[in-house]
Amino acid sequence: MKLDRAQILNDALPYIQQYSGKTVVVKYGGNAMTNDALKQAVMSDIVLLSLVGIRIVLVHGGGPEINAMLKKTGKESRFVNGLRYTDEETMDIVQMVLCGKVNKDLVDLLHLHKGKAVGLCGLDGHMIEAEQKDPELGLVGEITKVDPQMINDVLDKGYIPVISTVASGGDGQVYNINADTAAARIAAEIKAVNLILMTDIAGLLENKDDDSTLIHTVGVSEVPYLKRQGIVSGGMIPKIDCCVEAVRRGVSKANIIDGRIPHSILIELLTNEGAGTMIIS
Repeated sequence: MKLDRAQILNDALPYIQQYSGKTVVVKYGGNAMTNDALKQAVMSDIVLLSLVGIRIVLVHGGGPEINAMLKKTGKESRFVNGLRYTDEETMDIVQMVLCGKVNKDLVDLLHLHKGKAVGLCGLDGHMIEAEQKDPELGLVGEITKVDPQMINDVLDKGYIPVISTVASGGDGQVYNINADTAAARIAAEIKAVNLILMTDIAGLLENKDDDSTLIHTVGVSEVPYLKRQGIVSGGMIPKIDCCVEAVRRGVSKANIIDGRIPHSILIELLTNEGAGTMIIS
């Protein structure tokens, strides 16, 4: 058993050396946010990676918490093409839940795991600016600009930035931003080497009902064909599009991994097997 553990650490060494000093953006969401054991595993993974010299940026969603708060206030959640319809009242709740409770709970959890973290939102220093994406979606924003200065400052001080994805419209209006989209754009702007999107599925599957048909690697040029074949469909379309956008903007690779598996981030970054589907140029 001791030899097995030693071998695991030895096998991880080349990957630690490869990523040390580099920046990786992790979009945290799905089941890994609501299952306490998985949440603890993710936080310990992020602290471990930070301690071995990898610059981790954690971008988070908070859909279940927003839904719960909307329910408490008697407001019904409504979605249009997979995106939350956001009116003024909903936006107030989104900002309160994401930038307040969820963000600060994650910062506190990272500190409990002996990590150093700072909570940020897209409004801080006008880090994320946006305009209205579609009137039918209400106050859902399309990112127009990401200023990486504050994120880099926090990283340079040895802290883990924990970012909630609301944005400034520049006219006092606040917009709700899809966390996958924000993570992809942030990864590009801070010149990250890797974008990791945590999901509740194994990755991109040839047969969506069979995890054994996982596609391990996809080139950006293959994506249109996979869409025509119906392999990239439904909720996977925006996730793949975010990965493609990040890679086209200079991120070396983007990964869609299964957040239901404990320590899937470590498996992806520090082992030969990897986890989920990798999108490359």
